[in-house]
Amino acid sequence: MSEQKDSFFQKIWLWMLSIGPGIFCIGYTVGTGSVTAMAKAGSQFGMQLLWVLVLSCTFSWIMMEAYGRYAIISGNTSIYSFKTKIKRGKTIAILVVAGIIIAQWNSLSGILGLSANAIYEVVLLFFPGLPAESYWAVLGLAITLICIMYSLLWVGQYSFFEQVLVIFVTIMGISFIVSMFVVLPQPVQIASGLIPSVPEVDGGKLLVAAFVGTTMAAPTFVVRPLLMKGKGWNQNHTKEQSKDALLSASLMLIINIAIMAAATGALYAEGKTIEKVMDMVYTLEPVAGKFAVALFMTGALSAGLSSIFPILMVAPLLIADYQAGELDTSSRRFKILTGVASLVGLTVPVLGANPIFAQILTQVAAVFVLPLVIGCILYLINRKDLMGTYRAGWKMNLGLSAAFGFSIVISYTAAVALIELL
Repeated sequence: MSEQKDSFFQKIWLWMLSIGPGIFCIGYTVGTGSVTAMAKAGSQFGMQLLWVLVLSCTFSWIMMEAYGRYAIISGNTSIYSFKTKIKRGKTIAILVVAGIIIAQWNSLSGILGLSANAIYEVVLLFFPGLPAESYWAVLGLAITLICIMYSLLWVGQYSFFEQVLVIFVTIMGISFIVSMFVVLPQPVQIASGLIPSVPEVDGGKLLVAAFVGTTMAAPTFVVRPLLMKGKGWNQNHTKEQSKDALLSASLMLIINIAIMAAATGALYAEGKTIEKVMDMVYTLEPVAGKFAVALFMTGALSAGLSSIFPILMVAPLLIADYQAGELDTSSRRFKILTGVASLVGLTVPVLGANPIFAQILTQVAAVFVLPLVIGCILYLINRKDLMGTYRAGWKMNLGLSAAFGFSIVISYTAAVALIELL
């Protein structure tokens, strides 16, 4: 029996590792940004924004497939191709790199704040005698977390990073999916969310933009060719690449739906919404019980850790891509830039700011670089001199064009929402 169990878990582990670069894609997209946006939307609007999530994950799959196919066939990475294969490409490449790094570093600060709060809230759940809020305890947890994550990066091996993310993503997925079934909303309520509509309330547009910002994440697509190169994939891995893209997008959709459904089932019917991190515990506990809340918060923490890891790496990876189109995870520059990112990540915990609000704003800001990222791959994947017979057909072009149009609409929506907020 023991050997059968070992064999079963070994198969799951090998299956997770087979996802490959998709693990990093999940890390970039399903973080505390997703937890925040999905939980807040589920508690406030039920499943009304499910259609946005489905569209975003569908377009994410198309983008991952496009960038993956381009990398496999041409042998080139994203940023280096923008720089060398597109007219005025240096300017475009710099804009994309700067836009992604700024958005990701800002997001990192909110993620670290949420993760530290998540740990403290789970401790509070079982030790109610502790203070309801403790600035120094949360700050200490944030510093400890970022130091641990930074120390892991000194290993400098892609395969090790991949294995660490497999652990975080597995725990996260199981936690959220089990939480969803504890407080599952009615099937009719879930189905109604597939009908396009935008909540006519203050902050409705902001949440729509945040949904897209957290699921159609630009670094997910741009960094993927670099990771595929690090894994040693080439033209002989076209099937693996396509499988990886589809599986990654599917897992993103399932996990995000689980988060939204859990918040809907537990909070929406009660008229309770999430405004602060502590609300996630105090509003869920009477409905779902301590076990379900602990499970949900474990998922939230795993989501945070699975995002912190790749976000710390984003600046050195993109800069190395810009300079030479190579994967760099062991140089002095890599260690310095990940160290700088670690310090930036402590901003929200040090200031004691509301991490939920900070996280939603950074996810909204992330959508503005999307049209540029989509437009570039739409041009590159249609070049016969780079792609030969593998250049995009009408289906791929239709999907990319729809994704481009969608990104323009969402960017406009985000701009309007931010102006209204100010």
